[in-house]
Amino acid sequence: MLSQRIVSPNCAMNQISLLEKDTAPLFKTIRSFVHRQTGLSKERVRALNTLLTPYSLPLNEGIFNLKHIFQRNASTTLEIGFGMGHNLLKQAHCYPEQNFLGIEVHRPGVAVVLLEIERLKLHNLKIIHADAVKVLNTCFPKNQLDRIQIFFPDPWPKRRHHKRRLIQLEFAKLLQTKLKTGGHLQLATDWEDYADHMLSVLEHTSGLKNQAGKNQFSPRLPQRPLTKFEKRGQKLGHLIWDLVFYSIN
Repeated sequence: MLSQRIVSPNCAMNQISLLEKDTAPLFKTIRSFVHRQTGLSKERVRALNTLLTPYSLPLNEGIFNLKHIFQRNASTTLEIGFGMGHNLLKQAHCYPEQNFLGIEVHRPGVAVVLLEIERLKLHNLKIIHADAVKVLNTCFPKNQLDRIQIFFPDPWPKRRHHKRRLIQLEFAKLLQTKLKTGGHLQLATDWEDYADHMLSVLEHTSGLKNQAGKNQFSPRLPQRPLTKFEKRGQKLGHLIWDLVFYSIN
């Protein structure tokens, strides 16, 4: 489902002013995630022990060379926080002519995707088991990605936790520098106030332009599969809010 509600420019400006005042200084020190300690099956432990090296990218070798990593020049999509990998794996499987990268901090999701890469023999997908903010700051070249996707990031619904939300102005500026001119930043959430927050942030990020028109949300992305997070949100009666912005420089 899609809401057509438009956020007023004044409301957006007030939100972004608060954002710049209250959260920008904390950007580099406050994590947008917590490590969840969950048990892993023997097969998932095997994946983490044996498959990370062949199917993930090293973080100690400087800036990534995407052409060298995939042995070709091709459209490249990065998904940040891929969870259990439903979207990432489906896209990599359906579009073998494209390259895909995924970043995730939680071990169960990383293990599942590693096992599926092995099972499906995917040669166009690599993962990164690390904090996205650190990796983007230190390892990703500028102006190289055709698409960045962030679907259903942790909404941190309590007001006192809003500073932990991933989508903040400084992070949006960082994402923009990694996109090619014309490259797309695609987001989705089922939390209305987070949707408003993300819209405000992106509208005030230099170099990004709203594909749907200023202060408007986008139609649902046709290539995005229905994930468990979206299903859960729908069961709770939540609307789904999509945003698509593109880089103009």
